[in-house]
Amino acid sequence: MKVTPELLLLIMVLGALATLQFYRGRKLNLTVMDYYLRTIEGIVKPKDKDYIWIGGYVGFRAFYKVNEGNIDKFEYTLTLLPRQSIFYFPISKIINRHDKIYFILKPYSRIRREVHLIQRGYYRFKPKIEDEELLQKEIVEINGKQYEALFEKKRDVELLKEFLQGFSRIENIKHISITPKTNVVYVFMKPEIETIKQDVEHMVRFVNDKIKEGPFER
Repeated sequence: MKVTPELLLLIMVLGALATLQFYRGRKLNLTVMDYYLRTIEGIVKPKDKDYIWIGGYVGFRAFYKVNEGNIDKFEYTLTLLPRQSIFYFPISKIINRHDKIYFILKPYSRIRREVHLIQRGYYRFKPKIEDEELLQKEIVEINGKQYEALFEKKRDVELLKEFLQGFSRIENIKHISITPKTNVVYVFMKPEIETIKQDVEHMVRFVNDKIKEGPFER
């Protein structure tokens, strides 16, 4: 293949743009990660903590030992779009759509029953739920958004709906659940810098204040 001056110029321009985007995108993702880390840690105030870096500038996993109120452990995984890659970012935007954060809160109280709320139409492939065939199913509408409810007892759906309505933007919540097998409260959501503090505070209050309702039992 003959390299013409025009093609060489194009390659140089693309290379320069890719380099510029790498430094700008890397700085932005690191700034976002730092903000989430400091904000969440400031709310949870862990007694012990550990972090695992995920693939360059994409995110991290945090493990907190809390030992306060009804919360034993608090974990989360943050994954960001690859803003440092000018070529892969548009593809990732189509595939992954947005930044994601997965929370796992492990209470001291024992969870006795399982309940899920899953935003309809979000997953391309529905997440695997163990023993799903044993759960009842129902479509519920909450603030104009439809969710598939999977549950053992209907009153637990009402508890989870109350939990969902306490988040700053319901449309950002893709899947929340309370599961007895792992004894955890799970939240998968699209995070936003403007609302992450409010949302994490809400999760902590829920686990601390609702331990005697629905599937919780001391």
